[in-house]
Amino acid sequence: MNPHVTNLQLQTRRQFLQTTQVGLGGLALSSLLGTNAAAESSVVNPLAARTPHFAPKAKRVIYLHLTGSPPHLDLYDYKPELVRLSGQDAPDSFIKGKRFAFTSGTPKLLGTPRKFAQHGQGGVWLSDAIPNLHSVADEMCVIRSMFTEQFNHAPAELLLYTGSARSGRPSMGSWATYGLGSENENLPGFVVLISSGVQPNGGKNSYGSGFLPSVFQGVQCRSKGDPVLYASDPPGMNRELRRQTLDALHDLNELQAQELGHPETLTRIAQYELAFRMQMSVPEVMDITKETKETLESYGAMPGGSSFANNCLLARRLCEQGVRFVQLFDWGWDFHGTGPGEALTDGLTNKCATMDKPVAALIKDLKQRDMLKDTLIICGGEFGRTPFREGRTAASANLGRDHFPDCYSMWLAGGGVKGGLMHGESDELGFSIAHDKVHVHDLQATIMHLLGFDHTKLTYRFQGRDYRLTDVHGEVVKGILA
Repeated sequence: MNPHVTNLQLQTRRQFLQTTQVGLGGLALSSLLGTNAAAESSVVNPLAARTPHFAPKAKRVIYLHLTGSPPHLDLYDYKPELVRLSGQDAPDSFIKGKRFAFTSGTPKLLGTPRKFAQHGQGGVWLSDAIPNLHSVADEMCVIRSMFTEQFNHAPAELLLYTGSARSGRPSMGSWATYGLGSENENLPGFVVLISSGVQPNGGKNSYGSGFLPSVFQGVQCRSKGDPVLYASDPPGMNRELRRQTLDALHDLNELQAQELGHPETLTRIAQYELAFRMQMSVPEVMDITKETKETLESYGAMPGGSSFANNCLLARRLCEQGVRFVQLFDWGWDFHGTGPGEALTDGLTNKCATMDKPVAALIKDLKQRDMLKDTLIICGGEFGRTPFREGRTAASANLGRDHFPDCYSMWLAGGGVKGGLMHGESDELGFSIAHDKVHVHDLQATIMHLLGFDHTKLTYRFQGRDYRLTDVHGEVVKGILA
């Protein structure tokens, strides 16, 4: 059978309307781009701003992922009874039948060595490891009842960001961009910033587009060197020659799109054009030397460097320019106690110092610019840490904790969530959730809700079925909504 005829038979009405040059698709494109689209191109901009299902509370997201998972019992979830019983054997009823990554037998309970106090009008419990966050406690919504099924880093991170512990599904930022598009046609809708020199545990799958068109994948930008790899012109090619080359590629891809109707061909055209525009726009937005001395000092950012502080400041700048989803990954939060740097005393103090100041500054900066109300900030890891000592380091002078999926904490701020709130609670020793459980799918559903989507209806058909971020699970956590 003729493959061209077969392809035309399989085309949907949506594909037809998007690709026709003189029909409704062309009229829609003219409206979106404000140009005579029928005369110029049949390609609809896949990143054009789109309307969600209902009025959103948040227009954009900044997700701060602390890779390795911070020890929540030493930062956000104060357990006086665990402190009182520290050093005793963990009760058998709490650990029977459970598996842990590096601990076997009967471990010793470990109360926090940190000092806790309540902060803000909401009385949010925070430890002395994060002193700058004390000043923004009334903006924070701390969920102390998170849980997941995964206790190893990569699958837990993939479940959190893609809804599946296996690679291949679209990431949260890709879903958000697929649903909302971008407010700036010269920048990607989804930008990834990585500090501490290490990719996330799930690799690029943690910010990949999976089976969604690749234009929705996260674009990694760097705060040092070329902002985007491979976007610069090679030696001997000026901007005029690059334009001529792209025009030729555009014509060839148009012919292929008309012949085969493959949506990824249209994506390729859009990506080439976006990359061309990014050559001018990205260096501008990534240049933090334009910030005031006071702003740089508040974040602890240093122009020309590469740090979590720089990335927090860049996140604000990107959001100002209409980027929908900014994902920060920061390695170094796997506190097993295998060395002084992974200990819950000085090691945690030193690591928190790289995060605490810039994150507090980010919240204050967004609020001062009247952006916090519609910018959702999320901060946390892929799971929690055990209420007992990690098995390998049980006799060490360095206190550490093992991986723990059953109960952990993370927090949100801005973008339609209640501030100064502690939602949910773990039991008196921190082994299980006492009330108001929040699964990672529930978190995903809530984020989509704040962006204006019914998470059950933001779907994409692939291999004969409709997929969504939350798979077949997830309930909006209404108790944290403002």
